[in-house]
Amino acid sequence: MDIAHLHFLVAEGDSTQRAALVEMLGRLGASRVTDVPDGHMALRTFQAGFTPRVHVAIIDLALPGMDGLELIRNLAGLDSGISLVVTGAQPANLLFSVETLAQVYGIDLLGSVSKPVTAAKLKPLLDNYAPAVLPDRVDTTPRFTFAEIGNGLQKRQFEPFFQPKIELATGQVKGLETFARWNHPEHGLLGPSAFIDALEQNNRIDFLDWSMIELSVERCRWLHDQGTPISISINLAPETLAHPSFLRQMSACLARHGVLPDYITFEMPESSVLNTDPNFIERLVRLRMMGFGLGIDDYGTGRSNLQLLARIPFTELKIDRSFVDGASKRRPLGTVLRSCLSLAHSLDRMSVAVGVETRQDWDFLQGLGCTYAQGYHIANPMEASAFPGWLEDWRHFF
Repeated sequence: MDIAHLHFLVAEGDSTQRAALVEMLGRLGASRVTDVPDGHMALRTFQAGFTPRVHVAIIDLALPGMDGLELIRNLAGLDSGISLVVTGAQPANLLFSVETLAQVYGIDLLGSVSKPVTAAKLKPLLDNYAPAVLPDRVDTTPRFTFAEIGNGLQKRQFEPFFQPKIELATGQVKGLETFARWNHPEHGLLGPSAFIDALEQNNRIDFLDWSMIELSVERCRWLHDQGTPISISINLAPETLAHPSFLRQMSACLARHGVLPDYITFEMPESSVLNTDPNFIERLVRLRMMGFGLGIDDYGTGRSNLQLLARIPFTELKIDRSFVDGASKRRPLGTVLRSCLSLAHSLDRMSVAVGVETRQDWDFLQGLGCTYAQGYHIANPMEASAFPGWLEDWRHFF
């Protein structure tokens, strides 16, 4: 990308290496570079409010005065919108841990570069730069009371939107995942941030679950009638599954719409699935015996007990987007992703990579033998009525 309009900060204690970085950025096209020799000066530069502001900071971990880790911590509290590149003489696995720390702090991290820094290492990271959306405006997402959300559910204002799941080896569409949307009469289409918290605080996430189950199965039937016998994945809270009448009500729902259990997969987060409650495990087993699929969502974000994981009768392992995005460019992240895929393969389960945002992500996952992919590179979540047209376009594309 053209970086001529960006303001760079180089924070490097060694004067020779600092000068080399400034020169390197100039060769890559940068026209404004501020350089500082220690962490305290770097922090003061961030706080100074330059015009133009600092867009990208290249920070060495071994800065004198205030080292790189402390500087990252202070940078996180500034809400500056600065993108960060970390450099250091440390091994790759340690630099990867520093990347993880920066991301936990909420910093836009372009990546890390092991020393010596070269243009060949630095340029791909700078190519990832995208202008930050600064937190200078108040979140305008409306918030609603539990009663207002309940009223919206009763009036069937909530709709399932569907995101395709693609088989990487063939490009064929193999399923759809349900995403809850509220078609509010005043505020328009709203995502979960507007309503999930109130439902969870009142321990009634099952209200939303049942609405999405009923409507998703209904849409599944409609798609089948259109000549598209596709499977649907639905998020399910453990509290909903634990309800005494869940299995009976689920069977009745399928009978109402004439849909077989084979076309429905329930997805539950890793953190809730991996428990030793015998009643919970029995319900999972019963769902599988009835023919439903089971997916472990957000895999990699919890603390997996591998022995228990092997005993859970799941059919899909959905790998969290934090292990997918950027894995093709960062070796440690790619190693974690390979490990997740290897686990799914060894347990004879399907693997689903969530958050595939670029063609590079797609190609990398395909090369690793991942089973399925979904994400904005493929399609945004859409209404069921839009899916047949999208599917026709996708088939022409492949």
